Amino acid sequence: MVETILLVGVVASIFVGFNIGGSSTGIAWGPAVGAGLLRKTTAAALMTFFVFLGGWTVGRNVMDTLSEGIITIDISLGAGVAVLFFIGLGILIANVFGVPVPTSMTTVGAIAGLGLATGTLNFETIGWIVSWWIVTPIIGFWVGATIGRYVYPELNRRFEIKASEGALLSLDRSGSVPKPVLGPNTTYQELGGTIVVFIIGCYMAFSAGASNVPNAVAPLVSSGALEPNPAIIVATIAIGLGGFTIARRTMESVGGELSDIPLLAALIVMITASTITTLLSWAGIPISLVMSSVMTIVGLGWGRATRPVTAQEAIRGESDKELATGALTAEPDAPVTPIGEKEPAEVLDAGDLFNPRAVMKYISMWVIGPSMSTLLAYGFFVAVPFVG
Repeated sequence: MVETILLVGVVASIFVGFNIGGSSTGIAWGPAVGAGLLRKTTAAALMTFFVFLGGWTVGRNVMDTLSEGIITIDISLGAGVAVLFFIGLGILIANVFGVPVPTSMTTVGAIAGLGLATGTLNFETIGWIVSWWIVTPIIGFWVGATIGRYVYPELNRRFEIKASEGALLSLDRSGSVPKPVLGPNTTYQELGGTIVVFIIGCYMAFSAGASNVPNAVAPLVSSGALEPNPAIIVATIAIGLGGFTIARRTMESVGGELSDIPLLAALIVMITASTITTLLSWAGIPISLVMSSVMTIVGLGWGRATRPVTAQEAIRGESDKELATGALTAEPDAPVTPIGEKEPAEVLDAGDLFNPRAVMKYISMWVIGPSMSTLLAYGFFVAVPFVG
């Protein structure tokens, strides 16, 4: 019987990890794949390796929090399988609504529901985690807003990243030893930009592993059914499988609903979101990479749009100047005006940056996802107390 329950638990972990891989790979590598700088298969392979690295190192701190910190008792094997079921259900609901899955928040909610039902919830720890869920979007927004308002226009003018036709590098066989050289249409700026995209994508994959690997296996680790090391390997394989399969579509469409931002802006978002997520994961806080990414995008666009307004005018609400909500998508050769001056026509006519309805849907899921997993888990463990 125990072996059967464990098998069901491992299958549930693989299901959770598979879906995590499908969504996280798109977030980490979608901008690079969309810009033609990387193949989907290469992106999935890199994602798998760095997810493993992130889970094996920083992710252990999050694993400890999920396994031991949220409730004051070890999670039994049966309860762990049930918790994984509710995590998978939360992922399914998010997929139905077509938004990236707040997996970490759903995981915490399911474990918290078990703690409420059994009277073992550590309110101090859960309060600490939820407080960071509130603070993180604010941090992402203001970092993005500061960069968008004061730094981005000049960066966009100086460092446009685009892919040329043909191979990035080729081999020069004229000498005795073949050596790599730039492709026929490759510039040094393109090569440098590609290297930056590569490094940042790896960094974001590492961050995704640190925050998401524990979500797929922590309930089984807490029960003692799996040791941390093999559990991390199981989660990595499942996430990698998702990266090689269902992530192929998400890599094409990531950002399409929320925004249509240039590659440079996407890289800024990736750096900011990955840094926030990695630091909080290092501190043992289960956090959603999607949360940081979305609010950094919104902040970046808001900061760029408010350049025509001085800080004093914004505070007093005195300005009647037109704000270009799509200013972030303006071409790099558009004139950069000082803060407080009217934007040129090239900026005012740029496309929309983001869909406010999509943003509200994302934020709603951050509330609905963990709330539903908490209530469902609580109701289940109250109705079937012997499982917990």
